[in-house]
Amino acid sequence: MEITKLGTKPSVKGPAEWFTGAVRIDPLFDANEARRGASAKVTFEPGARTAWHTHPLGQTIIITDGIGWVQREGGSVQEVRPGDVVWFEPDEKHWHGASATNAMTHIAIQENLNGKVVDWLEHVSEQQYQL
Repeated sequence: MEITKLGTKPSVKGPAEWFTGAVRIDPLFDANEARRGASAKVTFEPGARTAWHTHPLGQTIIITDGIGWVQREGGSVQEVRPGDVVWFEPDEKHWHGASATNAMTHIAIQENLNGKVVDWLEHVSEQQYQL
């Protein structure tokens, strides 16, 4: 058994290369020899969002607070709220973040494949970021 105490992993600012706007990442757990999964709690201020990206083994996000938007390539922007669970298929190009007027927090869970959990792509344009 392993217990990670609150506050033992410091919060980090979401890098501008991967995010637009103010984003805070609170690491929850990392992959290790016995666990492929990694997880973080991610908080997006209004208007903040990820860049387009993919995950080699997919990604699950669980909305815990606020109002957010998610989109997969070729689909429309969808609103998400606390309690909603979103599954992105392996290698499905997508983005997620807060709505234009409300912050949003989610738990992100993704699995490690040969040392990789994500491939970051281009930023979401202002035109793409709309409901």
